[in-house]
Amino acid sequence: MENQSITKDNNYQRLIDILEAEYLILRQKARKAIDTTMLLGYWRIGQYVIEYEQKGNIKSEYGKKVLLEVSKDLRKRVGGKGLSRTNLVYMRLIYLKYPKSQTLSDQLSWSHYVSLLSIHDDLERSFYEKQCINESWSVRELERQMDSALFQRFALSKNKEEVLKLSQEGQKYELPQDILKDPYVFEFLGISEETLKKESQLEEKLIENLQKFLLELGKGFAYMGKQYRITLDGVHYFVDLVFYHRILKCFVLIDLKLQKVSYGDIGQMNMYINYFKTEENVEDDNEPIGIILSARKNDVMVEYALGGITNNLFVSRYQLYLPDKQELQQKVREILET
Repeated sequence: MENQSITKDNNYQRLIDILEAEYLILRQKARKAIDTTMLLGYWRIGQYVIEYEQKGNIKSEYGKKVLLEVSKDLRKRVGGKGLSRTNLVYMRLIYLKYPKSQTLSDQLSWSHYVSLLSIHDDLERSFYEKQCINESWSVRELERQMDSALFQRFALSKNKEEVLKLSQEGQKYELPQDILKDPYVFEFLGISEETLKKESQLEEKLIENLQKFLLELGKGFAYMGKQYRITLDGVHYFVDLVFYHRILKCFVLIDLKLQKVSYGDIGQMNMYINYFKTEENVEDDNEPIGIILSARKNDVMVEYALGGITNNLFVSRYQLYLPDKQELQQKVREILET
């Protein structure tokens, strides 16, 4: 009996599956508990530092020297990289920006907050914090969205009240236009306009980098396919990219254009939307959304070409490089000052 081998039948495999799932959940909860404990602990260290400064009426320059000495003395006692002067600066800052510990999210780690604290504008920081929670961004994804000026790109299509709401709640997906950006930023493709020769090349690059493309599109997008064929009167037409938006409950059709959008492109997308509305939608689906993405567009022509179209059809730009963030920030400030 001692030498009897274990029979790894279906019941045994189910046991392994159950134990694996339980262990992964346990490990995730443990990591989250550690992150939350560390975050609150660092917040309290920041509180003690600020209280010390206030009692001693310590000024900025002298405060920097104090933090350096505090870091040296603490590391002599307990060691570790977590007590560097840089980290102490962020601990001090997190208490200043979040004086009530209850306003810190247990869904975000200390590393998330270090990235958020690099944003000086309170409205912008609040937006990224809410969006990070809403869309479960990793630290790397958060930093990518910050670098791509996501807040400014959303804010430029809104008025003052909407910008303030955006900063307080993050981006909500309730209407078709809520998913739009102008421009979309595809810097993750690592290509330039000079090397981009065909629309099919752009399409292939986006699919190769699908995870990053979905991050740029935003929450709720599910990839359905490329070059979706539509046949009408024996003629084949192809929608470049097809997605389904889980929150808005509708198809999202995307056509890619290397040159300026023409009125013919708009008419073709309108046809695609009508086809999907009639042939592909099921009972619970909302009307499809069509987005034409172009490197450049003539706003006046687009305005006239879209006039009278009742479908959810939009034209946006894309660019292959990060935007000028300072320029976008200035435009948002102008909106807030009106």
